[in-house]
Amino acid sequence: MSGLEENVFWKTAHFLIVRNGYRIIQLSKDQQELWLEKMENKEAQVIRLLRYDLDWSNWLQRDIESVAARGERIGSRYARGKMTIMNLYVTSYPPVDDYQHRIDAPYVPAKGKVQITSVVAFRNDEFQSLKILEQVTGTAFSLVFGDAELERETAALRTKALAYAEDRAREEQAFFQSGKPFFTYVFLVVQVLVFLLMELRGGSTDTSTLIRFGAKFNPLIVEGEWWRFFTPMVLHIGMLHLFMNSIALFYLGPMIERIFGNIRFVFIYIFAGFAGSLASFLFSPNLSAGASGAIFGCFGALLYFGMSFPGLFFRTMGINILAVLVINLIFGFTMPGIDNAGHIGGLVGGFAAAGIVHFPKKRKRILKQTGFLAGTALLMFMMLQYGFSHSSAIIDEQSVLILAQDYLQNDEYEKARSLLLDYHSEDEASADILFLLSFAEIKLKNLEDAKSYLHQVLDLKPAFHEAHYNLALVYLQQKEFEDARIHAEEAVQLQPENQDYQNLFNRVSAFLESAG
Repeated sequence: MSGLEENVFWKTAHFLIVRNGYRIIQLSKDQQELWLEKMENKEAQVIRLLRYDLDWSNWLQRDIESVAARGERIGSRYARGKMTIMNLYVTSYPPVDDYQHRIDAPYVPAKGKVQITSVVAFRNDEFQSLKILEQVTGTAFSLVFGDAELERETAALRTKALAYAEDRAREEQAFFQSGKPFFTYVFLVVQVLVFLLMELRGGSTDTSTLIRFGAKFNPLIVEGEWWRFFTPMVLHIGMLHLFMNSIALFYLGPMIERIFGNIRFVFIYIFAGFAGSLASFLFSPNLSAGASGAIFGCFGALLYFGMSFPGLFFRTMGINILAVLVINLIFGFTMPGIDNAGHIGGLVGGFAAAGIVHFPKKRKRILKQTGFLAGTALLMFMMLQYGFSHSSAIIDEQSVLILAQDYLQNDEYEKARSLLLDYHSEDEASADILFLLSFAEIKLKNLEDAKSYLHQVLDLKPAFHEAHYNLALVYLQQKEFEDARIHAEEAVQLQPENQDYQNLFNRVSAFLESAG
């Protein structure tokens, strides 16, 4: 290898790496080919340097096409659109045949994903072609040669360039060593233990058990049970739900702990879980549980990392993380029964929490972090204020029915009655609400009120066989046997296979016969 060309090659590499922040993608074993990247540079995201004495222009064309193919593979890792590659040849002499038409215009392959601008720099033109680097980088590039110690200077340039690149690589590697995963496994153990306890106490899919263990349930949150914003992140509904969230946490959690450190991870995870529950509280009236909001918060933290260090993010994980996130969001929007509000709330919460705590071992950005903190606090306050001041908008009939049934099953009849009366409106009477209200009144010995509600139920749903049965029981207690027989008979006609209905009809009929 000519000493002068080698010197130019490493001067160029040193200029790009040390002065302009390009990062080494690959250096060939013989150190004749060097690939560099700097995705922030819009003029040339990738630069390829080749020290090779060119001979024929057809070889040059084949090499340019090969560079384009390699460039497309690099671009796919960064999820970019069109990528510009600067292709620099350092050669003793230009090709022996006409080659200028090969490099006059940028080469764009059929797929159009990359654009290759090639430059041939050789001794006879004093390597002036490399001056194009000044346009690309915006930095003055000088090629002054020292004849006396050319070889020593070349060695020094090579050493400095490679050492600088190695230091940068070490810094980037240290970015992922801010903490050893610990709390990820703590959260995993906790949610498995809670799941087992729920299975022992009634089952993780049982509504009453979920409410008792702290699932997100709007009526009880409105009543003051604020801890339900946090407890859902350790509860899961069924084995599949637990398994899927545990797998996601197992892979995402350690990544976040390594980037942000242990304490920051705990804050991000818990805050994202809270944000997910809060969003679900406002936009989904259904009972819900699961660590999904907190796990989406891990995605949010990674997006903050990607926004802060886009080059490092896309080199290491970007395209895969974005693909998984998009798939999960699409799945949430298209599949029924998924609390997508909680997922999106967790995603935003994780991003905000990461912005508040920032990265360890990095220069603190007090103004930016304060802005994140103030903006997040204001948004949380406004969301809470809206939720608690518009409780009727976030509590649906199904939630009221679930809670009322839970109260009735636990013999808390006054609580059930109060809840149902608060929700009940004369203009918007629901047969199900009225039926449960009548049941509570029966248990509280308010038979006239119960009878009134049951008649309202039958006005709305004449085929409500349970209402006919309960009304027959009320009439029987009041010794109004003829009315009792009418409703008992109606219940039997609607549900002839129900033995309780048949027994009641026979009993009332016997009373009437004995009275006759």
